[in-house]
Amino acid sequence: MESLKITPTELLEYYFCPRFIYFMNVLKIPQYEDRRYKVQKGREVHAERQSHNKDYLRKKVGAVARESNVFLISEKYHLRGVVDEVVTMADGSLAPVDYKYAVYPQFVYRSHKTQILSYCLMLEDTYQKPVKCGFIFYIRDGNRQVKVDYTEKTKQKIINDITALLGIIQNENIPERSENHNQCYDCTYKNICI
Repeated sequence: MESLKITPTELLEYYFCPRFIYFMNVLKIPQYEDRRYKVQKGREVHAERQSHNKDYLRKKVGAVARESNVFLISEKYHLRGVVDEVVTMADGSLAPVDYKYAVYPQFVYRSHKTQILSYCLMLEDTYQKPVKCGFIFYIRDGNRQVKVDYTEKTKQKIINDITALLGIIQNENIPERSENHNQCYDCTYKNICI
């Protein structure tokens, strides 16, 4: 368990259905997510963002510097991942930026919020600098920007979720499936899930 690292994407899959974690990390059954259209399109958008406007600085959010595709790892929280961008704010704090190939749904989905907050947690732990928020940009909505505040309460929620996810892996017990059975339609494990 010491060297086990999960990704923000695994947290998203945990929210989609806890059984994702069991099938992927305990039974080691690949999900072949790259066959899904949104995953493919999202990867294309990220690749395009890397090659265009490399020097563009998000002054609208108060950024004074930025790095793209930053690999983060937190031994303390058993997390690893690559964040689309890390911006340095005028006050010296850091903020992660995540691009979503989606239209802004008028509220931030729990999964989107969890992902950006997990990047906040890793940034804070890795760089030992203050992190106050993260930003999500919804590509299909004209790059609509949404700020997500990072507080002690949201930090503790992410830590609790990581602990629950790691518990599934460590205990090797199949969890209950998602209460929202409509999600089963788009699940890569639907043919083997009981």
